[in-house]
Amino acid sequence: MTDSTEPSGARIRFHNVSKRYGDVAALADFDLEIGAGEFLTLLGPSGSGKTTALNILAGFTEASGGDVRIDGQSILSLPPEKRNVGMVFQSFALFPHMSVFENVAFPLKLRKTPKPVMRDKVAEALDMVRLGDYAGRRPSELSGGQQQRVALARAVVFQPAVLLMDESLSALDLKLREAMRLEIRHLHSRLGSTIVFVTHDQGEALTLSDRIAVMRDGRIAQIDTPDRVYDQPTTRFVAEFIGQTNLFDVTPADGGGVHVADLGVAIPAEGMNGAKAISLRPEKIRALANGSDAPDAGMVVFDGMVDEPLFLGETVQYSVNLPSGRTMQFRENRGEGRAPLRRNDRVRLAFRPHDAVPIVRD
Repeated sequence: MTDSTEPSGARIRFHNVSKRYGDVAALADFDLEIGAGEFLTLLGPSGSGKTTALNILAGFTEASGGDVRIDGQSILSLPPEKRNVGMVFQSFALFPHMSVFENVAFPLKLRKTPKPVMRDKVAEALDMVRLGDYAGRRPSELSGGQQQRVALARAVVFQPAVLLMDESLSALDLKLREAMRLEIRHLHSRLGSTIVFVTHDQGEALTLSDRIAVMRDGRIAQIDTPDRVYDQPTTRFVAEFIGQTNLFDVTPADGGGVHVADLGVAIPAEGMNGAKAISLRPEKIRALANGSDAPDAGMVVFDGMVDEPLFLGETVQYSVNLPSGRTMQFRENRGEGRAPLRRNDRVRLAFRPHDAVPIVRD
């Protein structure tokens, strides 16, 4: 378990995988390639198929069709213990009657690892998660974060090529979740294993992943790097599911580009071909102070009235009523040299045309 610049993980390939429960398709024609050493997150709402895909990879669920390969070898006929896959569950799944050492050693016992080798590997795994002094304790004597680290140590103690994590942070409070994100990032850097992480929490996905596969109805709606999934959503579903956005329907404008009826503005043609709507993130919108600030050249300008300010600590988010009757959101950092806006203040807003992302599919 030493640091390495070369990935030690395995390549994973889902090819045309399906899973049906009666008339319900949990996965449909599911295709996905994951690189060796990659950290890929399956992100989506409940029922999107993300956990089904993970369980098929782990060997806990039988696929209805298709194939799954690890480093080119089909694994669907192999039992879970033969797949060289580690698993971290949502509930930690620690044995309450066993010590921390015995919990972490359990996968090695199943593999009939010699005791001297087992002791060394368990000690190394516990040191990796900073629990070397806790080997003799029971799970009931540990905090939630410590139990999660024990579960991680158990999953990696046999040096799996693939590490699977199913909603593994959801049982922790906010501060622990944030701390564990750093633990997992460090662990991935050290191990080099291929990690497939399942979550419905977009913050976890954006923070941890090399790539994110956003899932909907058993299929991948979009797969890309975290910044591109956030900045360049290709569908309404992805735009609304990742972060917060304002979605406006558009129509072709005279002379090219699109017209946004709710804003009463036109957006130039560049990149807008085929757009059915635009996605406009709240942080991309700028308030012109008292309407007196001059917008930068080329910015799109429109008017509204503040409905409700929402204090968020470092930022303030405003709901703004538009002349069309729609409400939209924009967000700005505090302490920018002017007083916060108040309810019923009239406000002039502006954004750069390239910050309006064209949406071509639902």
